[in-house]
Amino acid sequence: MPLKAPETAPTATIAFQRLLIIMDDLRDNCPWDKKQTLESLRHLTIEETYELSDAILGDDKQEIKKELGDIMLHLVFYSKIASETNDFNITDVLNGVCDKLINRHPHIYGDVEVKNEEDVKRNWEQIKLKEGNKSVLGGVPSSLPALVKASRIQEKARGVGFDWEEKNQVWAKVEEEMQEFKNEFNAEDETTIDHEKAEGEFGDLLFSLINYARFININPENALEKTNQKFIKRFQYLELKAKEHGKQLQDMSLAEMDIFWNEAKKL
Repeated sequence: MPLKAPETAPTATIAFQRLLIIMDDLRDNCPWDKKQTLESLRHLTIEETYELSDAILGDDKQEIKKELGDIMLHLVFYSKIASETNDFNITDVLNGVCDKLINRHPHIYGDVEVKNEEDVKRNWEQIKLKEGNKSVLGGVPSSLPALVKASRIQEKARGVGFDWEEKNQVWAKVEEEMQEFKNEFNAEDETTIDHEKAEGEFGDLLFSLINYARFININPENALEKTNQKFIKRFQYLELKAKEHGKQLQDMSLAEMDIFWNEAKKL
């Protein structure tokens, strides 16, 4: 006999309880859900996070809502699995994050005074060190994509006062790194270069550009992804127009492709 599904809930508290009940039902009765482990869910959670990111960049509110639900399910799923081995449960997870937020916001739940956002960030990092973090950078996940990791490293360092004072200083560093990168090869000819050294200088250049982006309040990950999407849209237009003219891209000259590319830029 099929189980009776819990009805749509009128409040957040009851809705969350509804999700917990459904999770219990699935874990007990669904062959796929019963098989899952913390490790098997990991890559799926990463995928769901990227799908949420796509929805946010696309400013699709309904899709954002759906993806948030998927991620919420994963959080409940991990907690359910851990509860089965008595490691922790969803109540422990929720109380843990509540306790952390209270402890790290002494300007709200204590007598600490702050003047601005920078004071809040500075206090946050100092509190984390008191909680046992051996390094300010210890909270940056090793598996983060390099672009995101560079941003987080710089934000963490800024939180304890290790930062440039003016954005013109940062731009000077960008120009310095650009020159050092250019010095590793001559773009005018095919001179053999020290690939490892050039790679290092290129990394330094990217790091300095990400640093400058932070100073002018640009999220480099968002900026690059928007450029990726812009390129995809224009390239797919190029493919479409080539097909309409009975041509294959590989058989077209760059000048021919540029005609359609410039059309795409005007859309």
